[in-house]
Amino acid sequence: MTKPVEVTASHGEKAMADGDVMLSLAGAELAYGDRVLWQGLDLDLRRGEFVAVLGPNGSGKTSFLRVLLGQQSLSAGTLLVGGRPARRGSDLIGYIPQQRAVAAQTPLRGRDLVRLGVDGHRWGFSVGGRRSRRRVGELLEAVGATAFADVPLSVLSGGEQQRLRVAQALATDPAILLCDEPLLSLDLHHQQVVADLVNARRRSCATSVVFVTHEINPVLEMVDRVLYLAGGRFLIGTPEEVMTSQTLSDLYESPVEVLQVHGRFVVVGAPGSHDHGGEPAA
Repeated sequence: MTKPVEVTASHGEKAMADGDVMLSLAGAELAYGDRVLWQGLDLDLRRGEFVAVLGPNGSGKTSFLRVLLGQQSLSAGTLLVGGRPARRGSDLIGYIPQQRAVAAQTPLRGRDLVRLGVDGHRWGFSVGGRRSRRRVGELLEAVGATAFADVPLSVLSGGEQQRLRVAQALATDPAILLCDEPLLSLDLHHQQVVADLVNARRRSCATSVVFVTHEINPVLEMVDRVLYLAGGRFLIGTPEEVMTSQTLSDLYESPVEVLQVHGRFVVVGAPGSHDHGGEPAA
């Protein structure tokens, strides 16, 4: 049976002890047959908190988001979102997916993608009413995407597409923002742009953020806590508590070296990882 690695409560967690709990996992376990991705996971996500989820390929990061989205059932334990059992399609949750290539023949423009977040849940075709158009315009402006709102998605860069996906995720004014490696395949500039958009939303609206990533460095200054998944085990704490040679070596049950170079973390020797100047590959 796998067990979590114990890390003391973070200063951020203590400071927010009286805040609103937006999402709560208790005794959570996810397994596929005999393979346990994680178990005994207790996590309270508080209003305005930014939690980064790290770990190597196959550790269950994307499955973790699927559980929070109500797309995957827990094998054991409970999940509450906004104090109620999780359900698929909750308006409390906004979702930003990975950046993916868009087929050249895709007819959607930038504003069309954002409109899907505004009224794409309704039956039939959107008639683009005045209220819908106004909301789309507000969202495009909020993420700095007005200039390419009428450009086909297939022509836009990965960074421009991700701006639009952030806008789409904010369409329902969510209290929780789930981000599934939204910086993947982006250059450093656009990584920072997208990360800053997410953080700006968190700061202006006290939106809680769960940010799956294979590298913590682009969001390091924004992160309150880290959830690190590996080999059926996990640990939770501040970046300073989690990203150490001792704690990651205990988690992996194998020697792992964590270096800090100019304020950036470099992890070396984690099983299943790549020495690419960041964290183990997601």
